[in-house]
Amino acid sequence: MIELLGIGHLFELSGAEAIAGFFTPLAVFAVFLLAQLILPGRWVPGYVVNPETGEPRQYRLNGLLVYVLVLIVWAFELTGMPRDWFYRSSVYAVAGGTVFATVFTLIAVYSHPQTERRGFVKDLWIGRVQELSFFGNRFDIKMYFYVVGGAMFALNALSGAAWHYERFGEDANPGVFLYAGFFTFYILDYFIFERVQLYTYDLIHENLGFKMFWGGLIVYGWLFILPLWGMAAYPDPGFSGAWTNFWLIGTTVLFLFGWSISRGANLQKYTFKRWPDRKFLGLIEPEYIEAGDRKILCSGLWGAARHFNYMGEGFLALSIALVFGHFTNPWAWTYFVFIVSMFVARQRYDDRFCAEKYGAEKWSEYQARVKYRIFPGIY
Repeated sequence: MIELLGIGHLFELSGAEAIAGFFTPLAVFAVFLLAQLILPGRWVPGYVVNPETGEPRQYRLNGLLVYVLVLIVWAFELTGMPRDWFYRSSVYAVAGGTVFATVFTLIAVYSHPQTERRGFVKDLWIGRVQELSFFGNRFDIKMYFYVVGGAMFALNALSGAAWHYERFGEDANPGVFLYAGFFTFYILDYFIFERVQLYTYDLIHENLGFKMFWGGLIVYGWLFILPLWGMAAYPDPGFSGAWTNFWLIGTTVLFLFGWSISRGANLQKYTFKRWPDRKFLGLIEPEYIEAGDRKILCSGLWGAARHFNYMGEGFLALSIALVFGHFTNPWAWTYFVFIVSMFVARQRYDDRFCAEKYGAEKWSEYQARVKYRIFPGIY
């Protein structure tokens, strides 16, 4: 079955290497914890209000510095770890990381009293508390998830590209390197705008259960490179020179188009939440529907669709499906299927949540004004 799936190369570790792969996430978690605590950071207020003070929670951010540092350590093999190790140990790391995420979840959930009557599974999945911070708030667990998950996403992609080059050399697929470049840039952009994450749904509303622990650390950090598990084992698709240029340039344009929509929409929402009366980019006048002491933004990118940023992520995911050049291989489409399925489901949940948050009448008014959910004119 493994050979049929085309991932036999991920099961070639020796017994000792397999054990090392299993414990690799635990070592990674410890290194990132130390890096976040030791490296300098800046304190900024977020959107979430601290119930003890009535003021916005303060977060210490240094994700960009951590990211640049780990890229340098990985690139120059400063720890002695081969550049292709993260990729070669992927399967074992996911297994070990899942075990460790489960243990951490159990501690985080059952060290706090139950606030709602729920079953064991639901309690474990959702969690009991929204915030956990330590060391005088120098270490916030949710922002730690984003730093570890984002940096490891890029490092795993780069590691896969390193393994691919070692295997194929001159016959290597340029799409694999472009794929790694896409996500190295994508995560760099995320850390440049790290403060924007303080105004996202996860930070504001999600509890700390297995969904957040496993999703933030393992799914984001290791499983988001799932297409590479299959596609790194394929060489250059062998297109003509003209078609190769069209393919690589076209997927890059598509990636940047999706990224610009997603980044632009998130920045507009961030700007609106911090400065409700400020024009976005100095051009787009904020228009909104008042719902008590809350405001629903409905102009600019958020006037095109209620979750326009999800459309950007969809186009970005489509570029990933096409970047490998093996268009009919199911592995190439795994990220696209996951992203589209996740955001369609999340959009439906978001709508129900927003109807409760803003009131059914005001949310219906917003739905009448902004008719499309994700894709203007289609959905």
